[in-house]
Amino acid sequence: MSGNPINHLDANGSVRMVDVSAKKMTKRTASAESFVNIGAELSSTLQEKGGLAKGNVIETAKIAGIMAAKRTSEWIPLCHPIPVDSIRITAEFVGGAIRFISQVECEAKTGVEMEAMTAVAAASLTVYDMVKSAGKSVEIGPIRLLEKTGGKSGHWRRGDG
Repeated sequence: MSGNPINHLDANGSVRMVDVSAKKMTKRTASAESFVNIGAELSSTLQEKGGLAKGNVIETAKIAGIMAAKRTSEWIPLCHPIPVDSIRITAEFVGGAIRFISQVECEAKTGVEMEAMTAVAAASLTVYDMVKSAGKSVEIGPIRLLEKTGGKSGHWRRGDG
């Protein structure tokens, strides 16, 4: 439907999967970030030991993020299944928080923004699961897109508008 700002709705307001059959295959990239506020004490413990009783928290979270990104269309009902070519997740300690950044690439007819955000969301949830016995006050957020390239809308970067 032309001119509809919510393109997952048809002319009658019914939900639909967007038709991308006429779109061209282009290289698509997206990066996203999330923060897991775990507190100074737990952050210090993870930096010193790398993990807790359940294992290496950061590496396990990265694996979870990669696995989730590959299955985004199973999590988000109207997402197209995309053949992801590359997923990288990095983590850094920022005060009492862990910051995850994902970078996802593919050659497809639609973008990988949801895959990038799903990756950092799953990584963050994995941290929560692994550290919840050490502290119930863990918080996740924000989760947000940092940048995307490719497709008709081209390049977008947070802060550029």
